[in-house]
Amino acid sequence: MSSLSSEPYKGARDWYPEDMRVRNYIFRTWRKIVKGYGYEAYDTPLLEPIDIYAAKSGQELVTEQTYQFIDRGERRVAIRPEMTPSVSRMIANRVQEIPFPARWYSIAQFMRYERPQRGREREFWQLNCDVFGLDGALAEAEVITMGVDIMRAFGATDDMFVVRINNRKIIDYMMAHYLGLDAVQAQLMMKLFDRKNKIAPESFRDQAIDIYGPEAAATGLQRIAQLLAAKTMADLPESIRDSEPVREIQELFTYLERAGVRNATFDITLMRGLDYYTGTVFEFFDTHPENNRSLFGGGRYSGLVGLFGAEPVTAVGFAPGLTMMQLFLETHNLLPRLYSSTDVYMIVIGESLRGAMLVAKELRAEGVNVELDFTDRKIDKQLKTADKKGIPYVMFVGETELKSEVFTIKNIITGTEQKFSLERVVSAVKDHRIKRSSEDEEFDLDIAA
Repeated sequence: MSSLSSEPYKGARDWYPEDMRVRNYIFRTWRKIVKGYGYEAYDTPLLEPIDIYAAKSGQELVTEQTYQFIDRGERRVAIRPEMTPSVSRMIANRVQEIPFPARWYSIAQFMRYERPQRGREREFWQLNCDVFGLDGALAEAEVITMGVDIMRAFGATDDMFVVRINNRKIIDYMMAHYLGLDAVQAQLMMKLFDRKNKIAPESFRDQAIDIYGPEAAATGLQRIAQLLAAKTMADLPESIRDSEPVREIQELFTYLERAGVRNATFDITLMRGLDYYTGTVFEFFDTHPENNRSLFGGGRYSGLVGLFGAEPVTAVGFAPGLTMMQLFLETHNLLPRLYSSTDVYMIVIGESLRGAMLVAKELRAEGVNVELDFTDRKIDKQLKTADKKGIPYVMFVGETELKSEVFTIKNIITGTEQKFSLERVVSAVKDHRIKRSSEDEEFDLDIAA
């Protein structure tokens, strides 16, 4: 019998303690920012009826990317590939009771059957933020500004990323009236625009010709070229420039400027792939040449709540992903040094285990996280273990320390040692936590201060 593979499922990751520190750091930062805007946490089941994705998310997601199966009750269900249909279902279920505007967030786990590649996995985690029941550009401005604040909270400067903005109403008007496409052609063209930066110019041209057909292709390509040449809203063809959706975007940019967002730009090619967007759409892009790609995006959607039999409720949301956020931080060298959640590694000297266990119990009762080493290994090996685990302090407990109630504490990073009473050990650990700002920043480990 062959041995079992120790590798995780393809497209999924194992999260070792050092990986969990990064994950928790990102999650903590996300929570800090969104809670600052008044967003409250929610969650939904991991499984949903397949119908809620088939209704609006798009056939590609349903037929090619969902993990779906028939459960024991003969119901076709899917592991959630995204959150927006689920949260819309929740809103619809209590639409008469929920106080609007409702600002909700979740950090949840999802699965999509996609080809694993850099930044894209089959199992993934996302922050999902949505505000329900707010019309007007101020809602989009708040959500985009919150996204910018998230990036800045990680240490990103405005030149490290750009926010690209478009509007599905402009897209629909452009496809039907300016490019002269029918509904089927428009859907194909939107998907082609969405892939524009991922395929060669010749391939883009050839696929556009196929969509138009040979007779209309020449005029169509000329108009597409005019659109692609527009770097600002002022460069758009007059018939599009004077439309109501463009005025909505202009109002949004005014609000963003007032909020201090200086790296937002209009992008006529931005489509956003999901079918349920109805207004403004946006994406955050990394500007680094080694990671020049979309980080996350979102937009306004208005039809999902109504699909569940409730009155329609407009919403704006966005969803940063964990993997892409980590890649951004690594690419820009923004990840801080992250330490173990264990505060103290306790080394037992001689026959002092019983007393050390009591000391550890007292420290834990005071909120100090203590790992007690009772392996009876050599002290240098125990010190190496504490260092490898990223535990900031080592505490030595022997008969002398137990009698005097004064303990030697070693700073594992600097190598300095000091003697403290048990009360001072507790206060030193808590001072240390304050200095490192809940582990969100690199911190000073000098407990002598």
